[in-house]
Amino acid sequence: MSDLSPLHQRLAAQLAQREAAGTRRCLSLPAAGLVDFSSNDYLGLSRHPAVQAALQLATAEAAGSTGSRLLTGNSAAAEALEQQLACFHRAEAALLFNSGYAANLGFFAAVPRRGDTILYDEASHASVKDGIRGSFATAWSFRHSDLHDLERKLARATGAVFVAVEALYSMDGDMAPLAELAAFCREKELYLVVDEAHTNGVYGALGEGLVAELGLEDAVFARILTFGKALGSQGAAVAGAAVLRDYLLNFSRPFIYTTALPPLTIAGLAAAYAVLPTLTAERAQLFALSDYLKAQLNVVPGLHVPPGSHIIHPVFFTANSGPAQVRQVAAAAQSSGFDVRAIVSPTVPTGTERLRLIVHSYNTEAQIEALARVLGQTTAGGAVQLPLRGGN
Repeated sequence: MSDLSPLHQRLAAQLAQREAAGTRRCLSLPAAGLVDFSSNDYLGLSRHPAVQAALQLATAEAAGSTGSRLLTGNSAAAEALEQQLACFHRAEAALLFNSGYAANLGFFAAVPRRGDTILYDEASHASVKDGIRGSFATAWSFRHSDLHDLERKLARATGAVFVAVEALYSMDGDMAPLAELAAFCREKELYLVVDEAHTNGVYGALGEGLVAELGLEDAVFARILTFGKALGSQGAAVAGAAVLRDYLLNFSRPFIYTTALPPLTIAGLAAAYAVLPTLTAERAQLFALSDYLKAQLNVVPGLHVPPGSHIIHPVFFTANSGPAQVRQVAAAAQSSGFDVRAIVSPTVPTGTERLRLIVHSYNTEAQIEALARVLGQTTAGGAVQLPLRGGN
């Protein structure tokens, strides 16, 4: 390390600290043939024949969009997709972004202004928190899904007040109390913003999301609709009033200064949205398997899955286990043929390390039973000494 500059040495020292704590991240290539209990492709749309056919047809188009939407990157297909999104999600308008991260960043850094207040759930995604850091508004977190704490924090609020929540939280798999939040915000004249990253495509009669399933479209100021989960693609949209779309188009820096989504992605998204209403049986299968996984794992000694988790299931160990042990259990599951990942600090608070299992409509009860046996054998035998693989 002595040949490195002082700054390089500082970076290396910080990496060494994470290495010692067992929380250093690294990239790993997915192993072929593993049973998927890790990806966000809930409904298998990334491999759906209709989506793949649309992508094949779109290969004749330009490979790239060539610029931002405000310059050369706009297209009739992109505008048609936004109209399709608005109609499907029962919103007045929608604006495309390149990712859910960019959409959250672009909304919160642009819409709340100096003198306004953002009250956000403490379990909100990093993209929401980074967007808030880019805003001149005052911001306070409130305890997770705690409306009483939200009301206490509201007493200090000024200006337009935004309440930011996720419909389904990505690490614990629990749902926000959206109906109660919507009623509270309506009574107090607050602006509710809901990140539907993990409910878009899954909830609702046609996959329109949890807000639509609960009939709360008119009670929510903005919805962040991510396409990298159940839609099996990439990108996102902010859905809301037409004036909100026009405002973001003019003031949201991640939209203005980003090269637009390529034509291939636009074509795939349009096809995926056309398929969503036909996936009623797949959504029912997804929910049934989600309940089955909880039931199977909660009878395994040493494991605990919270009863309130949905689709995303954190698996905690009743015995004390640090990052290295959780990663070793994940490695053991992978060596047995299951794509299972460990989640450790700083993605989750220190002391709450867990496996994060995601159920898909294409999983089976037999696969869940086999995974439960593997995890039971691994935890019963104590920490396993296997090569560590990537985790968050």
